[in-house]
Amino acid sequence: MKKLILGTRGSPLALIQTRSVAALLRARFPDLVVEEKIIVTDGDNQLDRSLVNMGGKGAFTEALEAELLNGQVDGAVHSCKDLPTLLPEGLALSAVPSRAPVEDVLITKPGLTLFTLPEGSRVATGSLRRQILLKRLRPDLIIRDIRGNVGTRLAKLDDGVADALILARAGLERLQLSERITEVLDAELFLPAVGQGALAIETRTGDERVIELLRACADMETDRLCIMAERALLSSLGGGCQLSLGVISKCISGQLILRAQLISPDGLDCLDVTEEGLLAEAEAIGRLAGKALLQAGGKAILAAFENRGGVA
Repeated sequence: MKKLILGTRGSPLALIQTRSVAALLRARFPDLVVEEKIIVTDGDNQLDRSLVNMGGKGAFTEALEAELLNGQVDGAVHSCKDLPTLLPEGLALSAVPSRAPVEDVLITKPGLTLFTLPEGSRVATGSLRRQILLKRLRPDLIIRDIRGNVGTRLAKLDDGVADALILARAGLERLQLSERITEVLDAELFLPAVGQGALAIETRTGDERVIELLRACADMETDRLCIMAERALLSSLGGGCQLSLGVISKCISGQLILRAQLISPDGLDCLDVTEEGLLAEAEAIGRLAGKALLQAGGKAILAAFENRGGVA
């Protein structure tokens, strides 16, 4: 194989992420020509609409997957948290590079923290999970929805649309904007989204040469298995993104420990479970965590989200 084409969104963060994968490929295979193809998604075209009204995560992935299926690109690079658990027939999540930090961060005036923001402060986030966590931890805050890429959201904050902003730490670090971070939120308290901090490289099923190239240099098996566990958890709860689900997974001496948290739409009810087992059984561990959540009362919470119609 002489050339490999990577599909990507055109946002600054997406391009940085895709170019990081391309750099890994070029370093390992100097004779391989790696190109990028920018693909505009529905999510990029509808920046004035909330994710609730756009059908959720697929808004950022479907256009890339269409190009992958018709052979225009060999791989598609996604933010893993944007990738739906149910992939189109003929496609697979084939590689996960080394995962970046998973935490969410607060961006606000220097010296303030999530728990010292004044009562009535306006906090902006486009994520249902973050909105409900804020509602649970700081019910006295005013929560604002926000859209746009990282730069757009920071500009809106600077223009006074909100007093504070919650974003993913990984995105800011990849954009070299770490100086904007006021507080790194404790991931054990403010549980991240499924796949947060990770990149997901999607390929055609059975495209062994492409998968072989990616696995050789752009795949961290431990991180990929943790991601598979987290995605199996989400799939066991219905596979959609219409809920506030937080998860944190880690591997210690070959053992995978996965903690999951499901919170009701009003932020009042919180289910918290932990499952562990061999890393090689990652997906089974994720499914066990999902089953435990459902048995602990998760069915009622899922029904509440379905009636509400919210999308993370």
